[in-house]
Amino acid sequence: MSNLPIFDVAGSAMTAQSVRLSTVASNLANADSVAGTPDAVYRAKQPVFSAEPVAGDPSLAGVQVTQVTESTAAPLKRYEPGHPLADAQGYVYAPDVDPVAQMVDMISTVSTG
Repeated sequence: MSNLPIFDVAGSAMTAQSVRLSTVASNLANADSVAGTPDAVYRAKQPVFSAEPVAGDPSLAGVQVTQVTESTAAPLKRYEPGHPLADAQGYVYAPDVDPVAQMVDMISTVSTG
């Protein structure tokens, strides 16, 4: 904790944005991954933020990452019978990750962080 609480507020925001950027990077890195079963598919991650009082001053609030959630969206089912991970019906399963939305989230993270 510094003598100037505004640095605590800014530091908490930068830490939160760092977690947000890490989840975006993970989501983009796994956007094209596939699995042989719906249960084995990568699930997109999203941080959950909350306000937290800083330095005992109720007029100042920082940001805290309370948890990182996983998407509950159903995986995308693709017919690729020649794929080594294809199930008995010839399907592979991919995460429901929208790379464009992830890029927008990344740009928002960088421009506000």
